[in-house]
Amino acid sequence: MNTDNNYVAGVVFGGPSDEHDVSVLTGLQVLHEISRSARIVYGIYWSKSGEFYSIPASLEAAAFMNGVPKEAGRLAFEVGGNGGFFTNSRLSKKRLPLDAAINCCHGGPGEDGTLQGMLQMAGIAYTGQGVAGASLVMDKVAFYGAVSAAGLSVLPRVLLRGEVDIDVPFDPPYIVKPRFGGSSIGIEVVNDLGTARDLARVSPYLRRGAVLEPYRPDLSDLNVGVRTFPSVEISAVERPLRRDKSGEILSYEDKYSGREGMVSAPRELPADVDESVIKNIRSIAASLIDIVAIRGIVRVDFLWKEGELYLNEVNSIPGSLARYLWIDPPRRFVELLDDMVAEAMNATAISYSVQGADGSVLERASSIASKLA
Repeated sequence: MNTDNNYVAGVVFGGPSDEHDVSVLTGLQVLHEISRSARIVYGIYWSKSGEFYSIPASLEAAAFMNGVPKEAGRLAFEVGGNGGFFTNSRLSKKRLPLDAAINCCHGGPGEDGTLQGMLQMAGIAYTGQGVAGASLVMDKVAFYGAVSAAGLSVLPRVLLRGEVDIDVPFDPPYIVKPRFGGSSIGIEVVNDLGTARDLARVSPYLRRGAVLEPYRPDLSDLNVGVRTFPSVEISAVERPLRRDKSGEILSYEDKYSGREGMVSAPRELPADVDESVIKNIRSIAASLIDIVAIRGIVRVDFLWKEGELYLNEVNSIPGSLARYLWIDPPRRFVELLDDMVAEAMNATAISYSVQGADGSVLERASSIASKLA
């Protein structure tokens, strides 16, 4: 564990995403935990419309029911050498003195590399996946290609492409999923390809793309946590349980409708499965660190039945930051957070080179305007 915990952190949560509300829950959990540990922390709320606000660490979930809390103060965000989050009062403009940002934004631009890129361009260290890793695991087509090429066992996955004819190498019923999405939102079970196409055309969750997978109700979910600092560590394996036993899939409500989000979701922990399955899951999860550039704490989700095990997805910013999985080895929440911040602060800063951009190409260029005439 990092022994130098005198950091100043900004907890970024919310965001213009369909997972905005659960992001608020995760962010508040982190904000309250760091506040209790007497570290300096700023709450940075990212609204549904995309603005940033500074909020008191004492706020509870009810304060966000109607959007931006009345206690919030508007923040400006700037990129560049002296970029970051700024308060902007009538008297002065002041930069928040952050050592690192703790990213608690599930789904959308908070999890797909967009926020990561913004923070990177502002020179702010941040927790979790980098831009490339975040983008890769959020794209179900790209992720499928990467892990398949690495020889890992995954269920077949096909990209729906409008009315383009596709060869579906498995029989219905099918699961239709958003191509870019980090939760169970927008996932439907359909009985034929025509219905899948219709759904992809009209569903707001599928407007950026949809993928088709075989529906396997005989498979159960098994999840495990991975963290990469101060050394690689794999958590206990959980088996999530459904609140509604009649449901076709593990739904968004199964995961998040408890009072504390993922912390209070029903689960079997540790999962009551054979030790050989646990060993295999942990081995596959560890191998993903290099394959999809894992950093920070992620949750790796599998589908399983006796004799079969399939990698499903990597959640780069899991609900409640997967704190509930760390029972073996046991880790306190503040310890996980301290190590995530230490990892972010110790990461090699990315610098962008302008070597070669000395104006010589522009000097030798002929008139662009004349070519456009």
